[in-house]
Amino acid sequence: MHVFELTRALIDIESISGNEEKVGEFVFEYLSGLTARHGGTVERIEVEPRRFNVLAVFGETPVVTLSTHLDTVPPFFASSEDEEFIHGRGACDVKDIIASMICAAEELLEAGVSGFGLLFVVGEERNSAGAYFAAKHPRGSRYLINGEPTSNRLALGSKGALRYELIASGRMAHSAYPELGEPAIDKLLDALARVRAITLPVDEILGPSTLNIGLISGGRAPNVIADRAEASLMFRLVGDPEPIRAAVREACEGLVEAREILCIPAVHLGSLEGFATTVVAYTTDIPAFGGQWGAPYLLGPGSIHVAHTSEERVPKAELLESVQLYRTLVERLLKEQAS
Repeated sequence: MHVFELTRALIDIESISGNEEKVGEFVFEYLSGLTARHGGTVERIEVEPRRFNVLAVFGETPVVTLSTHLDTVPPFFASSEDEEFIHGRGACDVKDIIASMICAAEELLEAGVSGFGLLFVVGEERNSAGAYFAAKHPRGSRYLINGEPTSNRLALGSKGALRYELIASGRMAHSAYPELGEPAIDKLLDALARVRAITLPVDEILGPSTLNIGLISGGRAPNVIADRAEASLMFRLVGDPEPIRAAVREACEGLVEAREILCIPAVHLGSLEGFATTVVAYTTDIPAFGGQWGAPYLLGPGSIHVAHTSEERVPKAELLESVQLYRTLVERLLKEQAS
């Protein structure tokens, strides 16, 4: 398939996190045809029942591995295209990247290049289950080229994530007699005000750490003093999370319980001469791989600013360019390993 055709075929298979089976089967069958023509192996690696990673290896060992994820965020909507863009859920995150990596692999194989692999994993949009599983079963890869939308620029780094749930407890009472109750919502608001006042670090490459208070809930009714309230918040990390952890503990002390839910470290990534560069604020599967699949690089077509939106799309010109960029990256890294 042409990269446009393959992208649309992938988009049209709904694969919201947890439901990657059908797109995994499609990718497995496609790569089975590729290995039948050019040699190599392809396998389904079960992560959970009806959820599996797909790995294709061309040569004895995948010195370089091209990798991205199979899942998307909801809601699903099918593909369409015009002269400039391909649209649909996963158009830039991440069905276009699967397609461009496969097409780059086809070009490499037709040119007689081997020693690389393709690894497509489940669950990146939720908990990186596929990448964590792959990290426990490395195959000797020295370099990992991870695919996420970077507008075809090599990312010098990506921010991490530190997620908390703040839980306030109180005592219900009639709102006409607030002195008889203990308002949990007031405690939560006070704690959030303190958290918002935390001075956040700045990294010279990754930029500033940021805070988002994403969810707030609580209370029973307007005329009832709230006995419980909760908030979910996320810091985007640019360095050591411990100073922020300490500041959150201090801000919440005596008011609410602060539960750490998730911590993904910030990462600094590789660059190569001749490639345009950028820095991204989102997290990827790279920390979950833990270096077990080699030194990481991050590159892919499309803009993160339209990913996860109803306007998701990828420029066709970037999609074509990405095929050549992935091919060049693999060739350069194979050459570097051999020298």
